[in-house]
Amino acid sequence: MTKLLQINTSLFAGKGQSSQLAEQFVAEWRQNHPDTQVQVRDLANDGVPHLDAQRFSAFITPAEARSPEQQAVADYSEALIAELKAAEVIVLGLPMYNFGVPSQLKSYFDHIARAGISFRYTANGPEGLIKGKKVYVFAARGGLYAGTPLDSQTNYVRDFLRFIGITDVEFVYAEGLNIDADRKQSALHQAQDAIQRLAA
Repeated sequence: MTKLLQINTSLFAGKGQSSQLAEQFVAEWRQNHPDTQVQVRDLANDGVPHLDAQRFSAFITPAEARSPEQQAVADYSEALIAELKAAEVIVLGLPMYNFGVPSQLKSYFDHIARAGISFRYTANGPEGLIKGKKVYVFAARGGLYAGTPLDSQTNYVRDFLRFIGITDVEFVYAEGLNIDADRKQSALHQAQDAIQRLAA
């Protein structure tokens, strides 16, 4: 059995274009891999709190010294990490907001980047501890950014995932969705072709 984790980050939850592309991929994947167990984390309807001083302090306080409130924060973070570690395939719906990733995704990343749990520091530099995963990222953009200096998402997401140990990352772009109807239709059609190819 394959475990697949779908992470939607659109403000519009399942109605966002990135979420819909991720959903199409998961549906196609399940047809081709019927033994797949799917878990969905929707960061719009079940958001991860933004990192603040209190939450960060809970992370770095030794377990034996944590207050009950701090332990609850650490347990929540570690549950997110355990969910990620359990998945073999990760599907990420990624809209672009104001040239960056959704703040909901940044909060999620802030809670799964934990020294000693998802990565560790060594004499040779940091080492990611979440390995052996395949990630598919469905990036939906209103304009045209891929391959330009304005695409702040691709390198950031790749670098973060690499930092925690995930190096096998495939991006599918659906761009120009807000330019005109023809460009939108063409972009979605190309993304759907990629879905069929990658989910085989």
